[in-house]
Amino acid sequence: MPHWVRAGGLALAALLIVSACKRAEAPAPAPTPAPSPPVSAPTPTAAPLAVQDISLGKSVGADKSIAELATEFAPTDTFYVSVKTTGAAPSAKLTALWTYEDGQSVAESSEAIAPTGPATTEFHVSKPDGWPPGGYRVQVFLDGKAVGTKELVVK
Repeated sequence: MPHWVRAGGLALAALLIVSACKRAEAPAPAPTPAPSPPVSAPTPTAAPLAVQDISLGKSVGADKSIAELATEFAPTDTFYVSVKTTGAAPSAKLTALWTYEDGQSVAESSEAIAPTGPATTEFHVSKPDGWPPGGYRVQVFLDGKAVGTKELVVK
């Protein structure tokens, strides 16, 4: 056998031995999955706007709440009504309709509101020359729907 064949065979055998003895490499670690986005709690939706309380009186405080509750008035008094709402609305309209005795209209006023939580809205009506004695009523509407009535008397 020629010398070069034997040398080639030996080289091939050495190569096989070296590769067999070569340490097996550890497999590459599996890629870690991307973290899931955090699960956030659903955003609580605000409660729908609703009238919580209607108060009637002779004066209001800085917070628009009735400071002096009353249902009996003197002819020269100003009538105040305070409307407390809960919930939220991007826009709404509160209306106070004041009537006398048999439903004769005395006054009507409206207020555009956009509450994001509890709120108080105040309405008032006065008559410089004095109210006639008798029964009066204020009816409150939220977006055109009647939500409450208060009655008063002028003595």
